[in-house]
Amino acid sequence: MSELIFITGPVRSGKSRRAVTIARAWGDDVVFVATYRADPDDAEMASRLRRHRAERPAWRTLEAPADVIAALGALDPPPAGVVLDCLTLWASDRFNRDDAAVLAEWSDLLAAFRAAPWPVAIVGDEIGWAPVPADPALRRFRDLLGWLGQRTAEAATEAWLLVAGCPVRLK
Repeated sequence: MSELIFITGPVRSGKSRRAVTIARAWGDDVVFVATYRADPDDAEMASRLRRHRAERPAWRTLEAPADVIAALGALDPPPAGVVLDCLTLWASDRFNRDDAAVLAEWSDLLAAFRAAPWPVAIVGDEIGWAPVPADPALRRFRDLLGWLGQRTAEAATEAWLLVAGCPVRLK
């Protein structure tokens, strides 16, 4: 089984930076899986994406592949490791689906990551620490992220919580 590292925490806590630090030890041929589907009309998000790209090494990047495992399997040469950033955006891209279908897809992806011949770091967000949202869709999204995070931590060989840039080992 492959090493699977889950890095979670609140927004701007240093999760992506921690994932890059861990992945640098895997060699130069790490693949970065970006889960955000770019919106050409969102200038602020485009600025965030540029900053994220500038902060990580010149790794190969897969931009929001629909089938992550197939996209990784098609790479030649195969990756030395994979960073998936992030679970939250992966889930938001599937939010129009039934929760059970999203959870099943993620469970299948986690199983494939555990069987992969390379280590994987997954970045996620803890969004449920704030007051309960008044909007039913936001409550559903918060709950879905909580369930996905639980499944990821359970499957992970290591789990980290980042708070104010400080890593706390959970598992």
